[in-house]
Amino acid sequence: MALTGRSALLAALGSLPVGVFAPSWAGILAVNAPLSIAILCDYALATPVRTLQFTRSGDTSVRLGESAEVHLTVTNPSRRRLRAQLRDAWPPSSWPAGADQSSSRHTTTVPPGERRRLTTLLRPTRRGDRHAERVTVRSFGPLGLASRQGSHSVPWTVRVLPPFTSRKHLPSRLARLRELDGRTSVLTRGEGTEFDSLREYVTGDDTRSIDWRATARQSTVTVRTWRPERDRHLLIVLDTGRTSAGRVGDVPRLDAAMDATLLLTALASRAGDRVDLLAYDRRTRAQVQGRSSGDVLPAMVNALAPLEPELVETDARGLSAATLKGAPRRSLIVLLTSLDTAPVEEGLLPVLPQLTRRHTVIVASVADPHIEKMSTARGTVDAVYEAAAGAQAQAQRRRTADLLRSKGVTVVDATPEKLAPALADAYLALKTAGRL
Repeated sequence: MALTGRSALLAALGSLPVGVFAPSWAGILAVNAPLSIAILCDYALATPVRTLQFTRSGDTSVRLGESAEVHLTVTNPSRRRLRAQLRDAWPPSSWPAGADQSSSRHTTTVPPGERRRLTTLLRPTRRGDRHAERVTVRSFGPLGLASRQGSHSVPWTVRVLPPFTSRKHLPSRLARLRELDGRTSVLTRGEGTEFDSLREYVTGDDTRSIDWRATARQSTVTVRTWRPERDRHLLIVLDTGRTSAGRVGDVPRLDAAMDATLLLTALASRAGDRVDLLAYDRRTRAQVQGRSSGDVLPAMVNALAPLEPELVETDARGLSAATLKGAPRRSLIVLLTSLDTAPVEEGLLPVLPQLTRRHTVIVASVADPHIEKMSTARGTVDAVYEAAAGAQAQAQRRRTADLLRSKGVTVVDATPEKLAPALADAYLALKTAGRL
């Protein structure tokens, strides 16, 4: 039983004249006894909470930063009218910090044998699965003096997907891809190895592309045109070890790597290439394989949604073995990891020859813009020390990148906002050069 504010108000109003005019136990009993009887009767007439029935419907997935609606249907099978307050409990990360969570609290009236649908509006602040907690119901009597209270377990899950903020860069990269394929009025002939068509020679064409047999059959000089290779295999490898847990600004390194992964997947699938995913630290955390071009991006988004960094050191040998297993033929391997000196020299470099021997490798990393800002600081002693520390960190990072390039690796090092388009540009450059 739960008493309402109305009961307390009536008790106070009834006790006030007794305390002023006839202060005695008999007077207090004369006021509170009828009130107690009314409270008991009101509690008895309240609709039982246990008999209520609940079902859910609504959104099962939402992108981070957007809103989701989850509907809760309340059915009253009893013969009494339900007057109730409900709390549809969800984890705290289902709403922004400090935001009003009143959308999870509802007041409703359900006549006997009828049902009502209530809507809870969620705006999650973190990726992953958000599971509904219990639905708590407070059923009031007709007088509003007392209520029955109970909880029901009504399971529902909303998966919060990565936001894919780099989607805005996709149209410009697709336009460049169409130029490489010669599907626009501006023909930019790539250096691919797949024969496309024959056309008349124009000034500026490479004479090595002249098709002498076709020229002999015609009255004009004819050249071959090429297009970038299609149906190549890309394996995107996400390092989910401890270095991916660091935050750069307001963005975790892993989230920035995910955003770059989605843009590259969308671009490569449009280019006719096959894209797979491997997330690894000491074991495989997520994997997407063998999806068609139309299914790979939704599968990738769904696999990345619950992925979180693991506070363990990445097993480089295990990562290399898992990568080679996922890429049995020549492939483009895109490794999104850290460029910190120790993890690269002690972990990645010893196993790198196994990857570069058969595959083309890109190493992409999230750079911290605060370090660049530190390196330009001047004016005070503290600022000079910060500038020295920033310059030293940048120098170490450049040395690490140069060391990887000397092993035949393409290195992409950019801030979170620029990583996704920079990685897409590196992919297009390799495709233009016919290196896939």
